[in-house]
Amino acid sequence: MVSYKQKNNIALFIALLFHVSGAIGILFTPYKEWFISNTPLNLLLMAVLLLFTQRQKNIPFYIFITLCFGTGMLTEAIGVNTGSLFGNYQYGEVLGKKVVGVPLLIGINWFVIMFCTGNIVHQLSEWIFKKMPQDAQPSTKIKLFSFITDTAMLATLFDWIMEPSAQQLGFWKWLPNGEIPLYNYLCWFIISAALLTVFRFLKFDKDNQFAVHLFIIQLLFFLVMQTFL
Repeated sequence: MVSYKQKNNIALFIALLFHVSGAIGILFTPYKEWFISNTPLNLLLMAVLLLFTQRQKNIPFYIFITLCFGTGMLTEAIGVNTGSLFGNYQYGEVLGKKVVGVPLLIGINWFVIMFCTGNIVHQLSEWIFKKMPQDAQPSTKIKLFSFITDTAMLATLFDWIMEPSAQQLGFWKWLPNGEIPLYNYLCWFIISAALLTVFRFLKFDKDNQFAVHLFIIQLLFFLVMQTFL
């Protein structure tokens, strides 16, 4: 039987292989379009690896996946078709099959981002609180407020770093001139805060080490794209 550490090592190797290969292929080879066209495979595989490395796959965990997917698809559908959320934008063809103008992979990507940011802040918070003396521990309400604020800010930061490269890669485009509105980030913060509040209260394992690694790998990938693309 494969141990939890071995699962994490396997997942980390695959994630690094795909992202490093993708970055090299897009930036330094004549096969840029081929690598970009395989983005759906990369995104889907990362979600599968999160499931593969998750120790406790119980009902609350699947509820969170469903909630992230459904919320992501619904809010993005409102955004794409009305402009009332995020701003005026359209999805390209890179991310595959769409429902009411939104690629199904976007719903999966909302889960990946929310799950990764939730795990990072949860694990970091637990480590910090264990180091603090008992009489210096913040109240439960302060801990909750800190968790929601920190995770929502981290998710919004990820979107801010991803946005310029995503446009250049053809994932989506902002209308009419490619300028990303501040309203997009406000919506990201509010929706992320709502989803990560649910993450906080649902009872499932939140110590997925691969989720932390994946967030860092994806963040570095988009930073490289933003710098050299």
